[in-house]
Amino acid sequence: MKKLITLVAALTLSASAFAEVVVDHPYARAVPPGQPNSAAFMSLKNNSNEEIALVSASTSVAEVAELHTHTHADGVMKMRRIPQITLQANSEVELKPGGLHIMLIGLKRDLAKDEMIDLTLNFSDGSSEKLDIQVMDVMAGMGNMKMQHDHDMNKNIQPQ
Repeated sequence: MKKLITLVAALTLSASAFAEVVVDHPYARAVPPGQPNSAAFMSLKNNSNEEIALVSASTSVAEVAELHTHTHADGVMKMRRIPQITLQANSEVELKPGGLHIMLIGLKRDLAKDEMIDLTLNFSDGSSEKLDIQVMDVMAGMGNMKMQHDHDMNKNIQPQ
């Protein structure tokens, strides 16, 4: 009986160690019919005392899910693939339009507003989080993004 209690305690502790990243407000962007790509956004909170990184993602609705960031160079906003999104100990990182995000590339079907899609997040500590996330309007989530208006209104977003 003592061995069983020890085993249950060990499993409970190891399960809680894998639940150290909390995902909050995840959503994917609805896109017009025929659009080949979309993106997913969320807040990731690392509740541990150790650095953890989001190292990959996957979904059944796209051929590829890549971690991306935006950079500004010569007046052009460009998306760039990155190897990981680092979550410092006891910190929070926002994945949002115009910043860090998960690109859903090669959509296998159109993503309609209010539907739910699967998304799996894989972390450097070996844990993963399987999510069902809502698809929201194109402009949803843009409310927190500060839009910069200037004379150059022809800035393009160019994937690299």
